[in-house]
Amino acid sequence: MFTGIIEELGEVVAIEALPDAARFTLRGPVVTADAAHGASIAVNGVCLTVIDESGGDALARGEFTADVMAETLKRSSLAVLAPGDRVNLERPMVANGRFGGHIVQGHVDGTGAVLERRPSENWEIVKISLPAGLSRYVVQKGSITVDGISLTVVDAGPDYFTISLIPTTLALTTLGIKQPGDPVNLEVDVVAKYVERLLGAGQGADR
Repeated sequence: MFTGIIEELGEVVAIEALPDAARFTLRGPVVTADAAHGASIAVNGVCLTVIDESGGDALARGEFTADVMAETLKRSSLAVLAPGDRVNLERPMVANGRFGGHIVQGHVDGTGAVLERRPSENWEIVKISLPAGLSRYVVQKGSITVDGISLTVVDAGPDYFTISLIPTTLALTTLGIKQPGDPVNLEVDVVAKYVERLLGAGQGADR
């Protein structure tokens, strides 16, 4: 489990196409500092498993490799990444850690696109498109994960939402460089999905 607090801006080193999958090599000295084969690291909000077949040499260089299956490539924006692109990286929260953001599973629900950026002196409002199937889970002042970043919804429309970004978020995450038209990974609040499921089950039982 993650909290949506990005630890570092990493970089895509290489991408190898595989049958129905892709193998990514990424650089992130902070998140690899205590990583090992089989560990989890969130890349732009997608939980990936670390593969280390070099006997630790790659991790020592601050790099790790992860296989991304076709379903993940289809559902997320990882499919459009290329070597040199920057990515948000986060390690899972330790059991005695603090919740800096909210519950983030690293299971992307879909993708949106940056629609508009409205800068001001001390923050920036970003408008992002919202797939129709996800709009019911997004509420004003609720939580949403964008490219792995835990954010608060400012305004929730039928097919969009807005977020307000402080200078730190702009400087330390990919949202500082995303432009209109660029895709972003979205994960809605898992609590909302469970509540919907439970209410639906209860209504079914009543019938």
